[in-house]
Amino acid sequence: MKQFDGITNQHVRELDKRHVFHSWSAQAKLDPLAFASGAGCLLWDYEGREYLDFSSQLINTNVGHQHPRVVRAIQEQAAQLCTIAPAAANLARGEAAQRILARAPRGFEKVFFTNGGADANENAIRMARQVTGRDKVLSAYRSYHGNTGAAIVATGDPRRVPNEYARGHVHFFNPYLYRSEFHARDEDEECERALRHLRRVIECEGGGAIAAILLESVPGTAGVLVPPRDYLKGVRALADEFGALLIMDEVMVGFGRTGAWFAFEHFDVTPDLITFAKGVNSGYVPAGGVIVPERICAYFAERVFPGGLTYSGHPLAMAAIVATLDAMQEEDMVGNAQRIGRDVLGPGLRALGARHAAIGEVRGMGLFWALELVANADTRAPISATHAAAIKAECLARGLLAFFVENRVHVAPPCLVTAQQVDDALSRLDDAFTAVFGSATGA
Repeated sequence: MKQFDGITNQHVRELDKRHVFHSWSAQAKLDPLAFASGAGCLLWDYEGREYLDFSSQLINTNVGHQHPRVVRAIQEQAAQLCTIAPAAANLARGEAAQRILARAPRGFEKVFFTNGGADANENAIRMARQVTGRDKVLSAYRSYHGNTGAAIVATGDPRRVPNEYARGHVHFFNPYLYRSEFHARDEDEECERALRHLRRVIECEGGGAIAAILLESVPGTAGVLVPPRDYLKGVRALADEFGALLIMDEVMVGFGRTGAWFAFEHFDVTPDLITFAKGVNSGYVPAGGVIVPERICAYFAERVFPGGLTYSGHPLAMAAIVATLDAMQEEDMVGNAQRIGRDVLGPGLRALGARHAAIGEVRGMGLFWALELVANADTRAPISATHAAAIKAECLARGLLAFFVENRVHVAPPCLVTAQQVDDALSRLDDAFTAVFGSATGA
């Protein structure tokens, strides 16, 4: 058991609760976990207790915790040059952009770096409005795009409501067959009806007024909603028909999470703009960006782009990107995510779903999965908040970190996870469900 200089978890928690203002929280109800160190898929608290991290924190530590190559790259860059203004040229920045573009589709030329995913989406929206001369941005109700001005209004989930200060945002329903808004009976019907609905929204809002359609390639926080096979192709066709840009938000799913460098690759579609953050350097130093194609770069060749950030392309973040992408390539982490998801994690979660009636649906791809929990399999009524809290508590009691949202358990380990670690996590999940809901079906 690791120990950390006699520091206790309680001391760290009290310090945090006394001085740190937390996001999305009623401050008086907080009792945060305290973490001191990590390695790969493991974390330790200050008293040496070990946790198996199957949340990748906020689904961003794709290379796991404390990857030595990334840590070393940050240290070496800090020793050479900690920061430089974005107007200057810097080797780390240029190499980071070069590596990102090498993994992007043909025709993408440059990267505009931001501090994270929210401002990546902000600047993609800004580019779309500038290039098209239009104002409206369409995005899904089941989505999350960040917590800054336009990004939070583009977001569809209820966190948008107290924050609606930006203009020109319109929402539509994206596919979700398990809880279909379109009374669909199968995936093909869900796809066809969702696209018809989107067409009607575009027509009613004025096709010539739409600057962009902004979509997560696979909506994450909303429930790991893997779209029907042809849905993104249909959205691409609608964007082309009405002259809008298609922005794919790859903040959560990019850089290996779904078993491909970009999640949209699974659906044979190419967007006009790509936003990213999180997995590009596993969050070791905050970074995000917009991948920009040649034609949009050409538009701004003689026109000033009206946007910028003090820390755009911060050298420490750029060094972390270079090391992260090199490590992922050399250690075949994207291939590992695809294989482990297909052969171990996906089948294991489906078997868990067959064993426990509370698991209404299992869905996902690569190392990006969700278990939707229901009180009744026939009505699909979600489990109560009490039961959801109990599942989370039982997982924590077993040293398992997952990503909990409403009535869902999201399972998203780092891309270097092993089959043995997956089996271990599945066993802990099985025990947690049994503790809350009783013996498994057929046990």
